[in-house]
Amino acid sequence: MSGVLGIYGKDIDEISQMMYYGLYAIQHRGQVSSGMSINNNGFIDYHKDMGLVNEVFDKDILKRFRGNISIGQVRYAFSDKAKSIKNTEPLVVGYRKGALALAHDGKLANYIKLKDKLEDEGTIFQTDLDAELIANLIARHHKNDVEDAIKNALNEIKGSFSLAIMTNDKLVGARDSHGMKPLSIGKIKGNYILASETCAFDTIGAKFIRHVEPGEIVVIDDNGIRSIKKRPEKRALCLFELIYFARPDSEVDGKSIYLSRIESGKVLSKEAPVEADIVIGAPDSGIIAAIGYAEESKIPYAEGLIKNRYVGRTFISPTKELREQGVRIKLNPLKENIAGKRVILVDDSIVRGTTIKQTVKMLKDAGAKEVHVRVASPSVTNTCYLGMDTPTKEHLIGSTKTSKEIREISGADSLHFISIEGLLKAVGEENGFCRGCFTGNYPVERMN
Repeated sequence: MSGVLGIYGKDIDEISQMMYYGLYAIQHRGQVSSGMSINNNGFIDYHKDMGLVNEVFDKDILKRFRGNISIGQVRYAFSDKAKSIKNTEPLVVGYRKGALALAHDGKLANYIKLKDKLEDEGTIFQTDLDAELIANLIARHHKNDVEDAIKNALNEIKGSFSLAIMTNDKLVGARDSHGMKPLSIGKIKGNYILASETCAFDTIGAKFIRHVEPGEIVVIDDNGIRSIKKRPEKRALCLFELIYFARPDSEVDGKSIYLSRIESGKVLSKEAPVEADIVIGAPDSGIIAAIGYAEESKIPYAEGLIKNRYVGRTFISPTKELREQGVRIKLNPLKENIAGKRVILVDDSIVRGTTIKQTVKMLKDAGAKEVHVRVASPSVTNTCYLGMDTPTKEHLIGSTKTSKEIREISGADSLHFISIEGLLKAVGEENGFCRGCFTGNYPVERMN
């Protein structure tokens, strides 16, 4: 999972500052590394490093950047191997026709197959990035027209992707034919913005124009914006964008993330009612569903868990011991609201099961009479190879345990997952979503 951003401007004096704040807005999509590159009259400069946006960039670095085209990325990585300085983006490459920079969100299903083929033909890879594979394909196809090269390269790859590509004189955005990863277009003072999420437009003062369609390539240059469309396949937006990844104030493919989560809480209340005194949400991604649950059930919503804002999402920590320590550092129960109460705890999802077990224990230690867990996604039973970066199947509690067994392990008095049908009802559409994490049926076959 990553977040990408691109800006094309004719008269932007402070493009690096706009990139900084735009990347800051999508920081939730990746906290491992941050980077940006900028085109200054055909010369591409860049800076990237491990860390958050405010850790990687300072005033001196931002002042150094001058130009009218820029792309950036915030990146999440699950494995220790992927958490390496060499695997940071944007990727900047030179070739016989010039130079380009590329930032990618997603995961290629045929990465190994294509990489092996290119290596057999003499290509040497410096990173483990899907972006490097895509850049090599573009370079191989580039004879005269970079747009044709990008189009031909993307025809070879299979999987999920949203791309921001910068050439010497163009900004290009592209989305996979299923639309698994989001990408949107905004505009500010005649300058175009590409972003993984619409919340980035609000942060930098841009106006949302539209979403990039599945299978679409958009080309932005001095002549404006043009669309190159290929025939899209059946749309399969990742459901976890609505459940967890996207910021609540974003809109993805015409769907409000906030309203989708409110509705999931309401549906969950109908599917799994229980007598209780208060409803609380697991910060931050479970709070909105908890509000929906409370509205539908008429049980008061209350603050129950206080989050340390300086601790990241705990399921990405590499060891069990660190994950458990992360939960204790991350959350603290508000005893004044919890003690002596029957509590409904609404969470967005359960992946490994470590966090929910620790949270239930904290609530009961704080004096909760009962803790009833309600989950605003179905049980995660399958590893995603298309960009969610879930652990291997044996580490997914939903793949080896029933709901009853998960309840027993967690220590909750009751536990219920929303049904797939209920979740689709909440988002207002039965089709058009990848639900492979819950069913094992993915829109693209695993090829690696």
